Amino acid sequence: MDEDLFGICPYVTAQKLLTGKWTLLILYHLSMKTMRFNELQRSLPRLTQATLTKQLRMMLENGLIERTVYDQIPPKVEYSLSQLGRDFEPVLDAVGVWGKEYIACIKEKELRQQAAQNF
Repeated sequence: MDEDLFGICPYVTAQKLLTGKWTLLILYHLSMKTMRFNELQRSLPRLTQATLTKQLRMMLENGLIERTVYDQIPPKVEYSLSQLGRDFEPVLDAVGVWGKEYIACIKEKELRQQAAQNF
């Protein structure tokens, strides 16, 4: 049923575009600078080559990133945010702020639990 709402409901559409465990992190890294495949892989060491390839293809198909191939030897390919991807940067920044606030809440809760156990 949700598939029927793609392109109609903004939340279903956004969720579909951001599918994938690594999508937000790849968008974050590409928001910092244009990167080559190996640079991206080094910046996300837990991400396998196959998964990175799959994620990049999906993001290319969805128009979030661009792939530039340079006509040179050895071949050079770079990935960057498309205009649509750059339009997402304020949302990405907001997610980062929210994530930091959530981490602070978790740490505060842990401190309260430790204090209660020591009491």
